[in-house]
Amino acid sequence: SDSAVLALSTLAAASKTSSAFSPVALRRTAASARRQRSLIPRAMSSTAAASPPVIRGRPTWQQTMIRIADPAKSLPFYTDVLGMTHIDTLAFPQWKFSIYFVTTLPEGETYTLKPGTQAAHDYLWSMEGVALELTHNHGTENPDGDFKGYHAGNEERDGFGHVAVSCDDVYAACETLEKEIVLFKKKPDEGRMKGLAFAYDPDKYWVEVVRRRTGGKIPNKFNFSQTMLRVKDPRKSVDFYQRLGMKVMAEKHFPDAKFSLYFLASNVPDADVPADPTTEEAVLAASNLFQPVLELTHNHGTENDADFKHYNGNEEGRQGFGHIGFLVDDVYQACDDIEELGYGFHKTVDGGMMKGLAFALDPDGYRVEIIRRGGMDFQQKDLE
Repeated sequence: SDSAVLALSTLAAASKTSSAFSPVALRRTAASARRQRSLIPRAMSSTAAASPPVIRGRPTWQQTMIRIADPAKSLPFYTDVLGMTHIDTLAFPQWKFSIYFVTTLPEGETYTLKPGTQAAHDYLWSMEGVALELTHNHGTENPDGDFKGYHAGNEERDGFGHVAVSCDDVYAACETLEKEIVLFKKKPDEGRMKGLAFAYDPDKYWVEVVRRRTGGKIPNKFNFSQTMLRVKDPRKSVDFYQRLGMKVMAEKHFPDAKFSLYFLASNVPDADVPADPTTEEAVLAASNLFQPVLELTHNHGTENDADFKHYNGNEEGRQGFGHIGFLVDDVYQACDDIEELGYGFHKTVDGGMMKGLAFALDPDGYRVEIIRRGGMDFQQKDLE
């Protein structure tokens, strides 16, 4: 039903979009989940079948893109407040937009490259981690203009839910955020799910603040830890992202509340991938990852509704979240493989103004950018 896909409310949505890593949430649901494990259709579990073959080109998750109104507000929020590093900028004045890339680097690692330089471009398009891509359409920062703000998601049938940061102490972290004049959708002690929070970024996107299950393992105060998307059919979505090289690191199924969570990551050695992602050990390991996980949230029953469809964040009047992106060694080979799997494209490799990159469509119609590892000569393409 539509109510099953409504974005989080202060009381209930935490169960649908919050991290399964909350210790309180786990204590309250673990016993029930164990009792009712037999009620979960086998097809809902990613362990129902062996991982499918991966497309060619060593695909790795490299970015999550959201649109921002004013980089003068968003960049300080993600860098000064959440501790990320501004690693690169790409400016396209001829098309009136700029993009800024931020990411969490290991504590103590000094980034000496200047955003916007070729050296920074080379770093960006060869990184093994995941960056948050902040896209600024010029003019949206003008308070006297016609722009009314981006759609942050979490309304009826919205697909995008939130990004997240992890920390050792959610309560202390949120006290610090409050001192930085950060506003909250949900504070740690509000709602039914205690011990986690949802802060607002300058564009009102939800930023979940979750606790690492093992304190002291990651020295950073915060690390970029999740992008959450709602999916209609986990069998199709998990399979799609496994074919893009992602590994299922953890699953949580909540039969009483009728939703499931699947946590996938890139660049994980096979030896670190759990044989059974539904165990508490798997959840523990996933919560302690330094790199982000892609959290796929499934509200049970949507897979049986032929007419059900999530908004992907690019529809007129609902623009906010844009896409996630993967680096590959050869874009043409990767796209050939994706096409052979039966998936379509929003933009083919040679379509549009920028040649050499593509936007595939995942099972829910989310855009998935496919770009060559090592990058492309954007400036040369701009001049063509």
